[in-house]
Amino acid sequence: MGRALVALSTLIGLAALPACNAANAKAPPLPDPAVDESVASQSSHETAVVAGSCFWGMQLVFEHVKGVANVTAGYAGGSAKTAEYETVSTGRTGHAESVRIVYDPSQIANGQLLKEFFAVARNPTELDRQGPDGGTQYRSVIFYADQNQQRIAEAYINQLTEARSYSHKIVTQVAPLQGFYQAEAYHQDYAVHNPQDMNIMINDLPKLDQLRKRLPDLYVEKQ
Repeated sequence: MGRALVALSTLIGLAALPACNAANAKAPPLPDPAVDESVASQSSHETAVVAGSCFWGMQLVFEHVKGVANVTAGYAGGSAKTAEYETVSTGRTGHAESVRIVYDPSQIANGQLLKEFFAVARNPTELDRQGPDGGTQYRSVIFYADQNQQRIAEAYINQLTEARSYSHKIVTQVAPLQGFYQAEAYHQDYAVHNPQDMNIMINDLPKLDQLRKRLPDLYVEKQ
């Protein structure tokens, strides 16, 4: 689906908002990951790549997470030759709209990023869609760069499943990262530059508010 602010997409977004916000408001607090990396003793940079719903909102939310230095909107799951917005939007490239998160492991661990991902950034029980956006390019994926990231992701999904944190099955995939391709310049920090866009107001700003309320220890004002 495109994101032009036409009447139909606005009405769909408005219809989806109450259910989405109600689900977030009523959801119980998620547990901390039982399996996680230790907080590093020295500052450095690590990278995580996740996908789920429109990357505009994902980028906005993760930029307000403690220890995150940089977030880039892009594509992962397909090939370099198809990593272009209009092509990805067909849903036939294998790509998912993704974000690459550069974080300081001395301030936040990988599992805590995943806690934010599951608690606020998206509903992990919706298959190939989120709110008004539908298609495989909006699927929920944790792309792992190494066996440690894979272990943490799979363990946390199992932990949430066993705890029955959601009333429906978690459909988030855990897949190897084959490549990350930065999205076009106009997609970068789109929510920051276009706060009056109805899609941002309806679907993304509420997620930022939920991060502030539900995970105050992870929330920071953007510098």
